[in-house]
Amino acid sequence: MPLALLALAVGAFGIGTTEFVMMGLLPNVAADLHISIPTAGHLVSAYALGVVIGAPLLAAVTARMSRRKVLIGLMGLFVLGNALSGLAPDQHWLLAARFLSGLPHGAFFGVGAVVAMSLAAPECKARSVSLMFMGLTVANIAGVPVATLMGQHLGWRATFLGVSAIGVAAIASLFLLIPHDHTHAPAGGLRGELAALRSLPVWLALGTTVAGFGALFSAYSYVTPMLTDAAGYADGSVTLLLALFGVGATIGNLVGGRLADRSLRGTLFGGLVSMVLVLALFPLLMATEWSAALAVTLLGTAAFITGSPLQLMVMEKASAAPSLASSANQAAFNLANAGGAWIGGLALAAGFGVTSPAVAGAGLAVLGLVVAGAAYAVDRRREQVPVPGRLVAAHVPERAESVRG
Repeated sequence: MPLALLALAVGAFGIGTTEFVMMGLLPNVAADLHISIPTAGHLVSAYALGVVIGAPLLAAVTARMSRRKVLIGLMGLFVLGNALSGLAPDQHWLLAARFLSGLPHGAFFGVGAVVAMSLAAPECKARSVSLMFMGLTVANIAGVPVATLMGQHLGWRATFLGVSAIGVAAIASLFLLIPHDHTHAPAGGLRGELAALRSLPVWLALGTTVAGFGALFSAYSYVTPMLTDAAGYADGSVTLLLALFGVGATIGNLVGGRLADRSLRGTLFGGLVSMVLVLALFPLLMATEWSAALAVTLLGTAAFITGSPLQLMVMEKASAAPSLASSANQAAFNLANAGGAWIGGLALAAGFGVTSPAVAGAGLAVLGLVVAGAAYAVDRRREQVPVPGRLVAAHVPERAESVRG
């Protein structure tokens, strides 16, 4: 695998850290800015909104630019957003800075996935994408816990300034390791990129992302009360258990990348079936401490087995607009974050029990399987449609025989 993938992984590590660290810093931010924790929670939503808006927008407007320059520019915007977050004087400035920090997120992963594929051999495309995303999963193991501890001991502003430093290191890595060749976007431009998204298979692939990862976030958004109220863990143990989720996600990401190079759709279906089984068993697994730890790890593994296959599938279905389609998939991922958390919250509010968000997530995973099955059926139908030119050619000899007769 090319060393250039390391530069993409460093950028992914920084983005993953800043995305998830806010959950652990909410009490500190709320206390320092004299706001309530629910109000501070809007900072999480501001970042997600930035991702959803920025992913397709920035990918589209940079369609004609060198992808190497685009990646460096996006990481520069990431550094600026996090630096402004660390220097924000009040909650309004911090909301704006978090929104700015989220803008380059999806486009970086979208363009980065295209570059990763272009740098790897054809039989290693999914594996190369998974290695870039490994930076995101490792962030849940090391980056988020370390950044949270830094915020608790040095102040939350130090955390965002530290993340900015990671972004600077990523810029240096991109500048040094991403080659000038293999990184130029096709000449189709914005119009060509947008036209390629009119395909039904593209939207079915994006729908699979929303449903599949919505299943993950339906459960993961409420995993802390599950671990404390159902499994009986102390509050101080939750951080370590969430790191187990990161370990599972890293394993699933690497395994999914390898398997997808052999069977893209088979890996996708296998990952979604695994999600259904793990989430359906969550109420039982949360009954004891050891099985709850296993459940968290398995959840990360099952969910991220599908990550690389979904990213690659969206890009293949929109081969004329890989950067925009790949970035749109990141927007779909964040829609899944918001939608899954909302559905899991509805299950809790209805009084179905502390583990009910996981059962709701199992239902979303089943929906993901249905959408993926519909995408498969559409592909099979299109493959079986006869080509008119071939039909005419096939009838020419028969017609000639009739004339001679």
